[in-house]
Amino acid sequence: MSKKSFRQAINEALAQEMERDPRVVIMGEDIAGGLGAPGEDDAWGGVLGVTKGLMGKFGRERVLDTPITESGFIGAAAGAALRGLRPVAELMFVDFMGVCFDQIFNQAAKFRYMFGGKATTPLVIRTMFGAGFRAASQHSQCLYPIFTHIPGLKVVIPSSPYEAKGLLIQAIRDDDPVVFFEHKVMYDVEEEVPDEPYAIPFGEARFVREGDDVTIVAFGRMVSLASQAAEALAKEGVSCSVIDPRTTSPLDLPTILESVRETGRLVLVDEASPRCNLATDISAQVAEQAFDALKAPIRMVSPPHTPVPFAPALEDEFVPNAEKIAAAVRSTMRAPSKQAAE
Repeated sequence: MSKKSFRQAINEALAQEMERDPRVVIMGEDIAGGLGAPGEDDAWGGVLGVTKGLMGKFGRERVLDTPITESGFIGAAAGAALRGLRPVAELMFVDFMGVCFDQIFNQAAKFRYMFGGKATTPLVIRTMFGAGFRAASQHSQCLYPIFTHIPGLKVVIPSSPYEAKGLLIQAIRDDDPVVFFEHKVMYDVEEEVPDEPYAIPFGEARFVREGDDVTIVAFGRMVSLASQAAEALAKEGVSCSVIDPRTTSPLDLPTILESVRETGRLVLVDEASPRCNLATDISAQVAEQAFDALKAPIRMVSPPHTPVPFAPALEDEFVPNAEKIAAAVRSTMRAPSKQAAE
């Protein structure tokens, strides 16, 4: 085991799966680089260098630079999956989903259903998301709720390098289409990651920490911020459980419900826009299935319902942070419990 960045963990997962299974190919814009241009071959590795070095190991037949046409190469990847390959396509920014959404939600997500369960589509779409990178509103959105809404897709949001490697290996081995969300601000985050391959099952949430007073559910980058908030609150005598769902489809709702029944309070932290995001979805399901366990109103921490601002000061204010999460926890702790009201 050695310390690896989020970027290195993803690169290693791709390399190990390509070594294990010759059917695994990767494709996307500038993921190999150097083709037909002067300079170093394999100069790019994607816009943030995640696939750098893979072309040299596996060649251009398995590391495919594509034209700047997301509808073309996402459609090609879906077709290749139907024909026996296991493609990993890089949609450079999730904000570009509008160009190729039909290929994803009307084609890849439907193949198993359209062909009576006889077709498998082992397709992974890796994509970057999230604010904090000063990339403005067209390159900074959190659109995983849209993909979570679509039946037939699996949606993965890793929260750390360890999680990224294990979940990506599982995604590549899965026989259904998977959309794999990588927060661009996390690429340089480091932690200990096993050198050998390992897979983390989908639909099994992770307890980052356990506590008695409040359940905090967070996604992706928000998990570490929720942990920071929980650490600060512990010094104030407030004990928080922090849950990382890992996947939003499938969603491990039973684990969330079990924790809420134990703590009686729930705070949801979601970087996606506040209308119809995962925080609102889980809030509704908890209110429906565990309302009798709630001691206080559910709190949700999300950005305002606006495009992501470009100005650094405004972007910093836009994104949820540990202070906002802690404030939401304090608010639900101060709320009068139903038992006290009765």
